[in-house]
Amino acid sequence: MTENDLLYTLALQHVAKIGDTTAKKLINHCGSAEAVMKEKRHNLLKIDGIGAWTISDMFLRNHLEAAEEELKFIKDEGIKALYFTSEEYPSKLKHCIDSPILLFESGNINLNKKHIISIVGARKVTSSGIAFCERLVEELAPFDPIIVSGFAYGTDITAQKAALKHELQTVGCLAHGLNQIYPKAHKKYVAAVENNGGFYTDFWSSSVFDKNNFLKRNRLIAGISQATIVIESAEKGGSLVTADIANSYNRDVFAVPGRITDTQSVGCNNLIKHQKAHLLSNPLDVPYILNWQLEDNKTPTIQKQLFVELDANEKLVYAFLKESEKELLDVIALKCNMPTYKLAGILLGMELKGVVRPLPGKLFEVI
Repeated sequence: MTENDLLYTLALQHVAKIGDTTAKKLINHCGSAEAVMKEKRHNLLKIDGIGAWTISDMFLRNHLEAAEEELKFIKDEGIKALYFTSEEYPSKLKHCIDSPILLFESGNINLNKKHIISIVGARKVTSSGIAFCERLVEELAPFDPIIVSGFAYGTDITAQKAALKHELQTVGCLAHGLNQIYPKAHKKYVAAVENNGGFYTDFWSSSVFDKNNFLKRNRLIAGISQATIVIESAEKGGSLVTADIANSYNRDVFAVPGRITDTQSVGCNNLIKHQKAHLLSNPLDVPYILNWQLEDNKTPTIQKQLFVELDANEKLVYAFLKESEKELLDVIALKCNMPTYKLAGILLGMELKGVVRPLPGKLFEVI
């Protein structure tokens, strides 16, 4: 992408009434952002879906002036500007209709890996949520995934710190320009993230910091990744927005269940209840469902003490499934000599403990 191409793409991105979807339509029709900005108004109005209101302020001089200032910032700070058709642009994000026409990057991000997951959750994450998040990253580490999050308080920074601890690449998607860091308390992590990953944003250095930016930022978190994992969430929250966006992109979503009385589990439980997310009770459910494969010289760092946590009935069911590998609910009930209704409750408890997983067709297997 030449400097001139970048200048005009920035100018087009600066037009408030033209979003990313419309900008792509205009560029595809005219051939480039420069061609769009120099095209006659009446010719643009012939494009399907382009009305007078959309392009009403597109020809104002201030767009190029603002673009020149932002281009100077990009050059001075050594920021990478990724065009939506370039090879460096995140491949999964390319397929999202509302992905940005320009994505700004700092650090040393390399997405040439198969496994990219987003981990999101409550800012006021509980101690159990922190523990599960850290365990999740630790047990997924042998698969060498890239951990994407929003660099916010709570779940986000927990996931990204865990990634750094296990020397995994991590990417923070920001709701502001690369001239600042929010929250300021996380500035101390910036260098470490940029050394083993980096940051993405589609906001300019001159963008006004607003809470709605976080909702727009969430499409990057969901779009870059193969799957989104929600650790904890209240009934409403940004994590649920990210999960909804991931579902709209036809990506896998996982949610960690919790007690029905826990405020920070309501959102996750609802995602599972409404079949918008896989139930995630054990970290290794992720590679199992996503069909990840380990390299020959790596093994998962699983640390389980199964029987310490199992009662007599659970031990009986586990022993049977361990021998049979997987079996139907009715067969398990028959072989373990217990009513089906009772077994169903036992299996749910074992699933929540990360001991068994359900399969299609009322089958169950040990993990």
